[in-house]
Amino acid sequence: MRILTGLQPTGKLHIGNYFGAMEPAVRLQEEGEGFYFIANYHAMTTVKNPAELRNWCRELAIDFLACGLDPERSVFFLQSAVPEVNELAWMLSTVCPVSQLEKAHSYKDKVAHGFSPNHGLFAYPVLMAADILLYDSDQVPVGKDQKQHLEITRDLAGKMNEAYGEGTLKVPEPIIRESSAVVPGLDGQKMSKSYNNTLPLFVEADEAKKLIMKKLVTDATPLDEPKPKENSTLLALYRLVAGADAVAAMEADYDRGGIGYGDFKKRLLEAYLAYFEPLKKRRDEIAADPGYVDAVLAKGGLRAREAATVVLDRVRRATGIA
Repeated sequence: MRILTGLQPTGKLHIGNYFGAMEPAVRLQEEGEGFYFIANYHAMTTVKNPAELRNWCRELAIDFLACGLDPERSVFFLQSAVPEVNELAWMLSTVCPVSQLEKAHSYKDKVAHGFSPNHGLFAYPVLMAADILLYDSDQVPVGKDQKQHLEITRDLAGKMNEAYGEGTLKVPEPIIRESSAVVPGLDGQKMSKSYNNTLPLFVEADEAKKLIMKKLVTDATPLDEPKPKENSTLLALYRLVAGADAVAAMEADYDRGGIGYGDFKKRLLEAYLAYFEPLKKRRDEIAADPGYVDAVLAKGGLRAREAATVVLDRVRRATGIA
């Protein structure tokens, strides 16, 4: 079974990336052959500084390795190491209805938040479909907020098979994490670099303290009164990084009242730092050996391109390009 996951290098990773994609992807290494890529073509829709893009790619590679990705068991590579993805994206675009792209939630959301409505952003689901289909992926883990992109991928694979013969492209199955809620940002919206509301995955204690104590939004419930648990960003974040007993204790204190949000924020800070301390230590070790990161990505790129060539050759023959 081949499982595929990609992440965009568009800034410092945050705990939403970790709990939403990285940690589940690392666990899936036990269940099949993992293909993990850094989506630097996708990142070009928003990152226009070349030096910045290169830096974010390296930082993401280090982060992913620190979080437990094993390059001996998985294929880890830069999206751009496999230029064949762009050829497949073009082929898919010839069967993709414009109306399907116009309905994409991600495009409409980004435009609403001030992003330029460029073609790359508009055609993002087609390139994402090519990312998935180019490697004969069997399964793709996605959160509930990403289901639409998988549905588009499956639809485009079906259209290609209908037009050029069954088996031209493998139709992947989604691994939907129905039980995983969207990780809230410090302002209560979905945590996203686009919204500048993130809690970084790796950050020094002083910076983490500043973000949690000063930027984490809470309501105006007086100290003596019980605090509402529903839609509490603070409590939702605490549940991710604290043990079951600690979570139960905080929930009880929410119900009882008499404790202010400042105290709860301190508990969140301590739990956050303790949770990510082992990963941060591993990250520092990897960052100190840049040659290791280069070697991992080079080897992964070759392995990914070998797999991609098999699929693209099949599609080229089916479509009459070859």
